[in-house]
Amino acid sequence: MAENENEQSRFVKGFLIGSIMGVLAGILFAPKAGKELRADLKQKGEEVFDDAKHLYSETRSKATAILEDARHRAEDLIQEANRQLSEARQKAKDILKRAEKKAGEEEAKKGTEEAIEAGV
Repeated sequence: MAENENEQSRFVKGFLIGSIMGVLAGILFAPKAGKELRADLKQKGEEVFDDAKHLYSETRSKATAILEDARHRAEDLIQEANRQLSEARQKAKDILKRAEKKAGEEEAKKGTEEAIEAGV
């Protein structure tokens, strides 16, 4: 198995080196004059550079929009969480007040019963 991978690796390396050599030979033996070839290469390079700048600009604006959207969503989630937390706190306070009131009523009732028994 390792021998098979080694052969594949050597084939890929040979293929890449052969491709590069072919491209260089094509450039060197092209029917155009050196000045024309260099001008064409320069023009193509500028086109590729302009395309890359355009792609970078688009990607950056899209990334900025995505980040801004994520920021707004996070703010909305924080506000919703704070609202729910506030509601939960208020409910807890209400429950505590009702429990205290009920406990106070039970104590008063117990005190009244004790007073009645003491009076009897």
